[in-house]
Amino acid sequence: MDQELIGKTINCDLFNATGLLVIPEGTTLNQIHIKLMEKHNIIVLPHQLIDDNGTVKADCTSQNEKMITKATEEMRSIFSRFHSEEPPAADELMSRLVPTINEASNYTSLYDLMSSLEAKDDYTFRHNIGVAVLSSMIGRWLYLDKDSLDRLTLAAALHDIGKVRIPQELLNKPGKYTNEEYEQMKLHTTYGYEMLSQFGTSLPPEVKWVALQHHERVDGKGYPYGITGEEMDHFSKIVAVADVFHAMSTNRIYRTEIPFYKVLTEMKDMVFGKMDPKISNLFIHRMMETAIGSNVLLSNKEMGKIVFVFKDDPLRPLIKVRDSYVDLRARSELHIVKLVG
Repeated sequence: MDQELIGKTINCDLFNATGLLVIPEGTTLNQIHIKLMEKHNIIVLPHQLIDDNGTVKADCTSQNEKMITKATEEMRSIFSRFHSEEPPAADELMSRLVPTINEASNYTSLYDLMSSLEAKDDYTFRHNIGVAVLSSMIGRWLYLDKDSLDRLTLAAALHDIGKVRIPQELLNKPGKYTNEEYEQMKLHTTYGYEMLSQFGTSLPPEVKWVALQHHERVDGKGYPYGITGEEMDHFSKIVAVADVFHAMSTNRIYRTEIPFYKVLTEMKDMVFGKMDPKISNLFIHRMMETAIGSNVLLSNKEMGKIVFVFKDDPLRPLIKVRDSYVDLRARSELHIVKLVG
């Protein structure tokens, strides 16, 4: 690693290959940071540095936003072609969606991610990309090989393709569904399976199974068929976790998003019965690790910063409050209300 980087300040969070934050944005590099980058095989590019005049050479967040917006527009086009019953070929689906999604999932901080995945346009399209990005992150954390990761990413991107057969007025309804409307909405799973099955062996089989099973639950209380975890495809379990997180943490027509920390807390409760525990616990822990360095508001109205996440209890991390440290594991009366930066 070039020793000339010592004394330089980075303007982007630096992550390792599994998505773990190694060095946060704004750090002035020293010898310890250089060794960390060597250990994690991280290469700092010129545009990731603030020059000697204090000029930021690139906006990392906007670049990430561009990648996800590009993928979202691709998804809009793909939905349109499925709707007109002239879907793209299988190799076109893979080449148009997977590279951009995998890149976005590999080079993002927590706040870049949450901002980029926010539904600034039609929720349906960005939701599919959001779930694909999150699924790709989980896949890397599970150490999937490249072929498996590409298949997972494509399956996640197309998990809601069956919604092209759901009336737009129902998809965009601002209020709560009636029982009849909810039953109609649930059909998007079987619609998606039928549509993707038409590709035969040109699409990986997991793609159609994820479309069918992403609302199934390990306790057998999901839909459309109420199968249990033993019967679910492995990729379907991954996409189910990503789908729940993105749906809960994003603004919708009928409600505002739930704060990041509260989403993870509710997801932890879902581990017992609804979601695959290995995948869910891994996701919660890694997302909390990504939040290291973030400012938080505590329930006693004090502001602090997450400095360490405990493996056995990631939702109750070590917080720095002014010049002291608060271990939330030992302070049951305190909890994080929300992340604020």
